[in-house]
Amino acid sequence: MLILFQFQFQFLNSSSPAMKHGVAFRKFSRTSSHRMLMLRNLVTSLFEHEQISTTLPKARDTARLAEKIITMGKKGDRAAHSRASAFLLRPVLLPKLFGAFAQRYADRPGGYTRIHKLGNRPGDNAPRAILELVDNPRDLRWEITSRAIGWEMLKDKLTSQKPVSIINKGAEGAQQVVEAERNMKMKESGGLLRPKTRWNLQKILKYRDPSASAELSQKVGDYMDHLLATPMATRSLHEEKKERSPHIRPPRTKAGQILPGETRPALSLARGALGHRRPPPKGPVLSLNTVFGRKYKEA
Repeated sequence: MLILFQFQFQFLNSSSPAMKHGVAFRKFSRTSSHRMLMLRNLVTSLFEHEQISTTLPKARDTARLAEKIITMGKKGDRAAHSRASAFLLRPVLLPKLFGAFAQRYADRPGGYTRIHKLGNRPGDNAPRAILELVDNPRDLRWEITSRAIGWEMLKDKLTSQKPVSIINKGAEGAQQVVEAERNMKMKESGGLLRPKTRWNLQKILKYRDPSASAELSQKVGDYMDHLLATPMATRSLHEEKKERSPHIRPPRTKAGQILPGETRPALSLARGALGHRRPPPKGPVLSLNTVFGRKYKEA
């Protein structure tokens, strides 16, 4: 009894950290061989397409393995080559790993993958995600940030210029804005962009080539042209249709859609469109009886 009491006292007063349990990879209700083959297949598909869609738990474990394999590619020695060739299911991807990926992530200390949540899957309601390699040709954050910059620049230009003058001048000053925001601090005042957009801009340009600023500016200009051309093209199409049929109605803004120059958030617009019921129609309800009369009913 005395020995048991001494053991409990030492255990409760010990300053050693607790043991960590359950920190390994997820089991996915599969055997070890099946689970490892599945993860190898996902990593191989990620290196081949540089962007895949899967469930969120699988994406997280695949990202852990992909980070380690890319680190092997950056080492480039014989041991790393043999280990990577034993892991990947397609040996054709080895030159891409030790060539393109090693060169792309040479200055990046880590964080070669990115996970975007994609809602839940219909059927089993499993959380989905998009797993992609950073700085790939279809980088989602690159596309989203360029659109955010274009939207904020166009919103600033519309306060002092007309849309026609903006179309004639084009997206001038886009590269100057990108370079200025790239060199500013996060909470520094006086910038054109919001702090979150500036943070995304600095993050996507941190480890890219110096020519990436010009490429991003071109994308910003293209999106500004798209924002200006969409309502004008819609209006011109409506005028052409109105000449044929004068009673046609103008196109209505969909829920969540914001036209250039509007300051309302998309959420308030969606609530305004979906939060109220339509008024009852005036006159008789359209039916076969009102169109053809009682003869159709009797027939």
